[in-house]
Amino acid sequence: MTKLFAKFAKDESGATAIEYGLIAAGIAVVIIAAVNAVGDQLIVLFGDVEAGLAGN
Repeated sequence: MTKLFAKFAKDESGATAIEYGLIAAGIAVVIIAAVNAVGDQLIVLFGDVEAGLAGN
């Protein structure tokens, strides 16, 4: 039983998976923030284009 517990305590594969998960979550947050910022600018830009085309 002691050997099994020692083997379990030394296993770091779960910790690595958690680290990769946290990195992926951080990247996702950055991407979402960038898309939201650019999205607002695109809405304004397309509104200006639409207004310009409707005036002709």
